[in-house]
Amino acid sequence: MKILILPGDGIGAEITVATRLALEVLDRKFALGLEFVERDIGMAAIEKGLDPMPDAIMEEVRATPFTMLGPVSTMEYPPEAQHLPSPSSLIRDNLDLFANIRPSRTRPGVPSVAKQMDLVIVRENTEGFYAVRTMFEGKGEFMPTPDLAMSMRKITVQGSRRIAKVAFDLARVRRKKVTVVHKGNVLRITDGLFLREVRSVAQDYPDVETEEIIVDAMAALLIRRPESFDVVVTTNLFGDILSDEAAELSGGLGLGGSINASNDHAVAQAAHGSAPDIANQNKANPTALVISAQMLLKWHANRSGNNQLASAAAHLETALDDVLADPANHTVDIGGNAGTDEFGEALARAVDQ
Repeated sequence: MKILILPGDGIGAEITVATRLALEVLDRKFALGLEFVERDIGMAAIEKGLDPMPDAIMEEVRATPFTMLGPVSTMEYPPEAQHLPSPSSLIRDNLDLFANIRPSRTRPGVPSVAKQMDLVIVRENTEGFYAVRTMFEGKGEFMPTPDLAMSMRKITVQGSRRIAKVAFDLARVRRKKVTVVHKGNVLRITDGLFLREVRSVAQDYPDVETEEIIVDAMAALLIRRPESFDVVVTTNLFGDILSDEAAELSGGLGLGGSINASNDHAVAQAAHGSAPDIANQNKANPTALVISAQMLLKWHANRSGNNQLASAAAHLETALDDVLADPANHTVDIGGNAGTDEFGEALARAVDQ
């Protein structure tokens, strides 16, 4: 099985090296038969005279079961590349990766605002208030006059139902509770449609508890009682904001793992950005990308019924928890002094044990 690694920009190269080291040990330990292939995207591709996401690599992503995508820094690209779609958006759009799945939980040894939390935010990834995701052609923002800017929101039956199904399927293998986050009291038509369809899907899951919470109340309740939430499903913008909040409550965005998934594809991608201010300084925390890679292995194991892959994914998560439990392995963002390389080596040793 091939794992396609796209390091991206900023700290991407550093955190992918650390993550790959752990995956290589995992591969040997569980005889997974993984083949690691690395390709240049982003600034590294631009420096070769290519687009940030070359067509050949996009086709390789489409044909590869496992893709690990590093962060990208589109704002750092030269002017001639600024108008081009980012590698992340191209992959999402071409593969219709409609579900952004972002877990957040407290971990022993990691300083966190939340005392106890173990939740997953399931965010719709292709619609909502994101202007580039609302139109077939053009953008969903416009200015009728120099003093007036407007933005459109897109919510569909299909988009609402399929993200709801992802959330309820996930809840069935967790603690059987789904929290639907919305602003239906104000966005009566768009969130009204979203709520209608989620409620309809919920009828097919009588074993799963469902609650509905307005987004501003949810932002407060995540701080007050994060332990009460299991699976949270919401629209694009709300999910983006709340998942960052949940990651911070768990210890920081350096712990924010995620996968972007459709019914047929999944791509591992850390939830944080490229952090160019600390790039090449051995300060980056690889944890988010490690979690993302672990989620990718688990996603494929669940689809294929591959018990060996499932065991490997569980082992990687346990090894990561063991490493994070020791403050000597903490990177700067979570109050420690360990470098990216040291963290990667500690994780590889833990995976090997």
